[in-house]
Amino acid sequence: MGKEIKIGYDSEGDYLEVILERKAGYFRETENDAVMEKVDEEGNIIGFSILKVSALKGREPISVRLR
Repeated sequence: MGKEIKIGYDSEGDYLEVILERKAGYFRETENDAVMEKVDEEGNIIGFSILKVSALKGREPISVRLR
């Protein structure tokens, strides 16, 4: 059986969020200003978000390493 993930898009805020694991955590910056990673208390990645998603249309894909 596969793992369930949650994907949400807020068109008003132009914000995409992907939650890989439902647990308490917080967002922290990455090397790309448009991407935030969500981590739990131990620092494990449990999701990420992308700001200004519509600005990516017609541009090169973004690449970022999540810690």
